[in-house]
Amino acid sequence: MKVALLTREYPPETYGGAGVHVEYLARELAGLVDVGVRCFGPPRQDPLVKASYEPWGAFAKDGKGSALAYLSVDLRMAEDVAGADLVHSHTWYANFGGYLAQVLYGTPHVVTSHSLEPLRPWKAEQLGPGYRLSSWAERTAIEQADAVIGVSRAMVDDILRVYPAVDPARVKVVHNGIDTDEFFPDPETDALASLGIDPEAPYVLFVGRVARQKGITYLLEAARGFVPEAGLVVCATAPDTPEVEAEVRAGVDALTAERGGVTWLDAMLPRRQVVQLMSHAAVFVCPSVYEPFGFINVEAMACGAPVVASAVGGIPEVVVDGETGLLVPFEPSGDPFGSPADPAAFASALSAQVNRLLRDPDLARRLGAAGRRRAVAEFTWPAVALKTVQVYKEALSARPS
Repeated sequence: MKVALLTREYPPETYGGAGVHVEYLARELAGLVDVGVRCFGPPRQDPLVKASYEPWGAFAKDGKGSALAYLSVDLRMAEDVAGADLVHSHTWYANFGGYLAQVLYGTPHVVTSHSLEPLRPWKAEQLGPGYRLSSWAERTAIEQADAVIGVSRAMVDDILRVYPAVDPARVKVVHNGIDTDEFFPDPETDALASLGIDPEAPYVLFVGRVARQKGITYLLEAARGFVPEAGLVVCATAPDTPEVEAEVRAGVDALTAERGGVTWLDAMLPRRQVVQLMSHAAVFVCPSVYEPFGFINVEAMACGAPVVASAVGGIPEVVVDGETGLLVPFEPSGDPFGSPADPAAFASALSAQVNRLLRDPDLARRLGAAGRRRAVAEFTWPAVALKTVQVYKEALSARPS
């Protein structure tokens, strides 16, 4: 079986969960099928990458990233995958390329949904008018795809709710995975020292993009109530827009003026440093308001960190409340941006759960150890690849002979 993976992100240009997913999925698929990656960006040396593409310059004029520029890459991808037995696209950035291959060549098209554009209205700040185009590209691809993979049961529910034209029989659940040899409880502390973090002092850790969906502003509010001896390390990169970055910077500055021990790391850190940060965190916190899976929680669990996370999307499928971490109930306001109904109450509940672990290190250690065991037992890339190949086989067999 000759499979073409279409993706915007691929190492070394990876900034979110979708990019991590494609990286490890491609590696595991290589032992099962003939797989080739087509991605955005400059040429790669990775032997799995068959081609990579820059957007057409005429469309890449504004600083926000023109949606037309992204679709120009899709046109080139579609031209390049003739002869593939199946095309598998990831995120709206590449979905349209898969759809075009399906139309042009009759190639079966599988879509993995890592998130849904209509549920991320804040993306309009990043894409401007192109947000409508991104939503159209995603809807067109998903509704026409031979199979759709959701990265959690919650994601599948969202797909069927947002796109009711999709046949539920074509939608499958395949959770993300984790390489527990790369994400592990690292006893070393040299990376912490290089980042100016005292490994002997307890700290609460956040790792994620500077995006509204990640709930960083609620975390900063919650941190005002953290026990005084605990520090806060905010490892936040890849801002969606300069405006969102400025808002978070202002929040960090205001918090720093009120309490000590606040560290903001705004560089894309090497994996080894992230692993050490997670391994030595007193608490890892994920305050997201939208999270179809919550990749970062599995990574933290694999490093033995006790997790406090908002109970949204696929997170409860990853973090078992009271066993591998603590969940914070989340009541949405109903506005398009997924805001909590009572922001102050949500921040207060987040603070209370974090403090519960800070004040009870034995409980934190038990949850962290159980999280590591769950990551090893439940979320492996070989299992993800096998389930994905099964989706491929079903999509191919459903095609008229």
